[in-house]
Amino acid sequence: MPGGDDYEREAARLLRAHGLRVVTRNFSARTGEIDIIALDKRVLVFVEVRARSNRAFTSAAASVDRRKQRKIINTAQYFLALHPRWRDRPCRFDVIAFEPRQSATELTPNWIRGAFTS
Repeated sequence: MPGGDDYEREAARLLRAHGLRVVTRNFSARTGEIDIIALDKRVLVFVEVRARSNRAFTSAAASVDRRKQRKIINTAQYFLALHPRWRDRPCRFDVIAFEPRQSATELTPNWIRGAFTS
């Protein structure tokens, strides 16, 4: 079974395949962590990567609840404070959720652009 780093690598590949440029991965602060920060043309995209292999639990996308969203937003604000060159860019918060398909053994990525707002 692949681990979190494997899914983050796969998510970064997906973003690159769609023309985004990965700025950094695993940005960490006391407020939390952002898995991937990427550039989509002029838009700075903060990406949370989640995976769920068992359908009995909350979906990977639904696991990014209000509390987790707040942590991501606070961490994004901290990133922007540390890196002034990105401050004037519009920002977006995406989720890439790896979930099992009906009767499939592999997890399939579901890229939710603009999954939540600050």
